[in-house]
Amino acid sequence: MISAEARPYIDASVPVLREHGLAITRLFYRNLFNEYPELNNIFNMGNQANGSQQQSLASAVFAYAANIDNPAALAPVISRIVHKHVSLGIRPSHYPIVGEHLLQAIQHTLGDAATPPLLSAWAEAYGLLAQALIDEEHRLYRQSGTEPGSLFDMRVTAVQKQSALVSSFTLVRADGGAVPNFVPGQYVSVAVSLPGGLRQLRQYSLSDAPGKSHMRISVKREPAGAETPAGMVSNWLHDNLVVGSILPVSTPCGDFAPAAGSGAVVLLSAGVGITPMISALNHIAATNPQRQVIFAHAARDMLHHAHRADIARAREVMPNLRTVAFYEDAAAFAADDAPPAEIIAGLMDTDKLAAWPLADTHVYLCGPIKFMQAQWLSLIKRGVLPTRLHREVFGPDMLDHLL
Repeated sequence: MISAEARPYIDASVPVLREHGLAITRLFYRNLFNEYPELNNIFNMGNQANGSQQQSLASAVFAYAANIDNPAALAPVISRIVHKHVSLGIRPSHYPIVGEHLLQAIQHTLGDAATPPLLSAWAEAYGLLAQALIDEEHRLYRQSGTEPGSLFDMRVTAVQKQSALVSSFTLVRADGGAVPNFVPGQYVSVAVSLPGGLRQLRQYSLSDAPGKSHMRISVKREPAGAETPAGMVSNWLHDNLVVGSILPVSTPCGDFAPAAGSGAVVLLSAGVGITPMISALNHIAATNPQRQVIFAHAARDMLHHAHRADIARAREVMPNLRTVAFYEDAAAFAADDAPPAEIIAGLMDTDKLAAWPLADTHVYLCGPIKFMQAQWLSLIKRGVLPTRLHREVFGPDMLDHLL
């Protein structure tokens, strides 16, 4: 709990952080990497280049200040951050380094407005947040039986093209041991060493059911866009992983659980956001095939619709599964390719899905930020309670309900 002395300064920081948050975080990262270049191997340099990492931290700092007395609102955000940190191997020793540079960036950006009492209040607030994260991360490390930063070698046993841009990689333990158990919807970090000596970690959702002798990830090749560089790690994986390759992988993490419960469930995805939904679908097909499931996916066209074979297999054993595909270009597919589901032309429109009991059904969303924002608003308008809506997202959008 923040002290009574510090609270007024934190409250007064809210409009200041609105105005200067991005400048503060840009300076923070620049100084941090200059002094500790080894941290380039932990942070996502792709997100640094496109600015999303800076925006994410600015949003997090502001959301924390705006909700410092509302632990219930912050709890799901804290949980999501903790899982991400554990997947990256964040250690308690990292927090003082981050705190020092964050306070320095605040002081430099605000100038005379950064009075000693304000800086002291933020040092107190950061200390409370850091300790809460450290404690929860320690619990997860202990629960998984791993140390911060520990990875285990996985051997690729199969590479399968799932769509025009997505390939899946089936992985087994290189030492012959059992793969770790996981909850459908979770992800792992994979580590790659890139040209120039840069080591990068990226998170990919597990795309098959748990309880097997293997794990599977599905990776979208990220080509360069008009304003964004090509994905360093995704392209490396596509270009270099073959059967027999060794890939260092973290323990599974994440609190997104679209297969939870036994009642009716709605799974909505777009693009490569289908991967955790496929893990959930395969798990439900194996453990509760009578369950009522609506599975809807949005893609550019059939050629860009990943994991159609998994959906077809689930339909064979799940009599209460309803599948719908929304294609922007519904005509672009091979004539001899069987449709994976009912096809509707255009962007996803939840009003075109079969009705479900709104008060009792959980709805899960995964896909690009704009997709999830649009579906969230559409579902709220339809009458779905926010407590029944769940998103898989890590970034500024994770905090939009707090800002």
